[in-house]
Amino acid sequence: MTDLFGIPLPALLGQLLLGLVNGSFYAMLSLGLAVIFGLLGVINFAHGALYMMGAMLAWMGLEYLQLGYWPMLLLAPIAVGIVGMVMERLFIRRIARLDPLYGLLLTFGLTLLIEGLFRSFYGVQGQPYPVPDALRGATNLGFMILPNYRAWVVVASLAVCLGTWWVIERTSLGAKLRAGTENARLVQAFGINVPLMVTLTYGFGVALAAFAGVLAAPVLQVTPLMGSNLIITVFAVVVIGGMGSILGSILTGLGLGVIEGLTRVFWPEASNTVVFLIMAVVLLVRPAGLFGKE
Repeated sequence: MTDLFGIPLPALLGQLLLGLVNGSFYAMLSLGLAVIFGLLGVINFAHGALYMMGAMLAWMGLEYLQLGYWPMLLLAPIAVGIVGMVMERLFIRRIARLDPLYGLLLTFGLTLLIEGLFRSFYGVQGQPYPVPDALRGATNLGFMILPNYRAWVVVASLAVCLGTWWVIERTSLGAKLRAGTENARLVQAFGINVPLMVTLTYGFGVALAAFAGVLAAPVLQVTPLMGSNLIITVFAVVVIGGMGSILGSILTGLGLGVIEGLTRVFWPEASNTVVFLIMAVVLLVRPAGLFGKE
């Protein structure tokens, strides 16, 4: 097999695939963060805990209710979305007009509460989650073996991300959402229930995190700590792409996942910090992020 820079091509392509899978999770999570911040102005630090909740609900559905992967891929995001709407009604709405730092502190406290609740019942040991039968195995592409489930993760993530971008940027519903955040009184004058719209938007944003959690369950071990291990990197992705930029979050998440995968091949020691190095450089050159507005 042909080598590239002294590295076997299958090994290089395998790391690229792994980077693309990680990038899909980054894109899904950062998209939810961007939707919530861009439309509500809230820095949602609880996003990682709600991602974990989606994965844990998928595992609990299989363990206790014998509900497989496909039903939980729908039910877990709906359940977490409802939890998110309750959080928005009870807590986040009260600090919506304050400095975003208050939202960050509040959602950080909610993160500790949610993680502590799951840890008290299930500890910190990871729980395996099986790959669904329809997606088991791999496809031989000639130059590499492509696991079917990882291919599904990339396709599903791209479909959801691009669909979300299209709804927000290209439809009348998205126009109403953006108008409601900029001038709520004017939009309410046209008979639109802005508070309900804000609640549904927050619920949708955290449902995206839960959807990513269910996708991640067969790839990673399901544990109450899986969200806290990922959310810092996802925040870095959002900062690089531009706070509130939907398209920026998608493209940056995918791109940084691939860069991280390549770094594992050529400079393994830097693979855990390359995202933060890029963030530092971007903030020096363009503080608003690559796709953000000054």
